[in-house]
Amino acid sequence: MAQIDSYRSSLLSRQNELSRLTADKAKEQLKIADLNKKINSASDAIGRTKSTSTINSKIKEIERYNKDIASITKKIADLETKIVKKNKEIFDYQKKIDKEQITIDKKRKLESDRLQKDQEKNLRIINSTLNTHNKLHQSTINEIQELKKIPEKITVLFLASNPIDQAPLRLDEEARSITEMIRKAKHRDSVKFESRWALQTIDLLQALNEHDPTIVHFSGHGSSNDEIVFQSQYGATKLVKKEALVQTMMVSSDSIRLVFFNTCFSKNQAEAISQFVDATIGMNTSIGDEAARIFSSQFYSAIGFGLSVGKAFQQAKAALMLEDIPEESTPELFIKPGLNAEDIILVQPK
Repeated sequence: MAQIDSYRSSLLSRQNELSRLTADKAKEQLKIADLNKKINSASDAIGRTKSTSTINSKIKEIERYNKDIASITKKIADLETKIVKKNKEIFDYQKKIDKEQITIDKKRKLESDRLQKDQEKNLRIINSTLNTHNKLHQSTINEIQELKKIPEKITVLFLASNPIDQAPLRLDEEARSITEMIRKAKHRDSVKFESRWALQTIDLLQALNEHDPTIVHFSGHGSSNDEIVFQSQYGATKLVKKEALVQTMMVSSDSIRLVFFNTCFSKNQAEAISQFVDATIGMNTSIGDEAARIFSSQFYSAIGFGLSVGKAFQQAKAALMLEDIPEESTPELFIKPGLNAEDIILVQPK
């Protein structure tokens, strides 16, 4: 409940109480009027009689009526005190309501001003867009045509890192499973699988330039600090920051259409790189060896059948569920702004 509504509720409650007190006071005043009539009647009776007993009886009635009047007068005084107090409470709550209403009105005015500015800004943007509509329309058509130019053959570059000072991963099993699923795919001749093992930082740009891949697949460890684990020249852990990977993909993205991080805690890397390539996949938490193998192999199988990236991603998640591996919510797909996952098809058979 808003504060002003609470104040209004309290004000209404006290107004009802004031009405009840005022009604009670009126009832008591009627009682006094009635008693005064009885006193006058008794006084008249005394003036009309010479009977001592009657006079004494009427005097006692008058005394009793006066006592009742005194008692009622005291009750009325108590009611008036309560009425005064209740009026003050009503006044105080009305002040609170007025103050709160002023605050609300100010907020509404500020919001109204903000909305008006936003509308004016949007109107300027719309006018600007309309003025350049023909140019933008033609540019969009050209971009769509470029997106539809799917290569007859794509290269998947599998980059594996399994440092000796990290928990060992079954990366060879993942590579074997991907290769097998591609081989079983309908358009297997359209997919070329290349791999680079014991990946060092010096190898990355070399491999990208050498193979000119359509898909870059990182397989190995990741850290919760948005880092990917490479290997040093001695086989130990070498951490590479997200910003370095983003820069690398940005300057190598002419042919790269998909970057697949099959590593733990790689969601942020994938999301950042999706600004420069059509699609990226990353993991929002850690992922097990078996889940990583099944998810990636089914994904590439679907790609090899000519399915879209969006459908391949959903099939890979379904494969985890079919195997009763409760990690289907770990992988996340990110799409470059302006594109649709269902429209991104990577394999174009000869």
